[in-house]
Amino acid sequence: MNHSIYSADRTTHLKIVVVALVAGIGIAGFGISARMNADDGYTQTARVIKAGKPMAISSSDTMVVR
Repeated sequence: MNHSIYSADRTTHLKIVVVALVAGIGIAGFGISARMNADDGYTQTARVIKAGKPMAISSSDTMVVR
């Protein structure tokens, strides 16, 4: 058994890569399935905002620098 990653042979490196890939795919799959089954009470809906009558806004305490 190799106790150091530096002295490990090719098959040991391959085993580490395979275990990491399987774990990553498992975690990603769990995250996606948990997200798909989330409660629909927190979903956002699009709202339509219609424009009203035009209005003019003015302010008398603005400073004009010339």
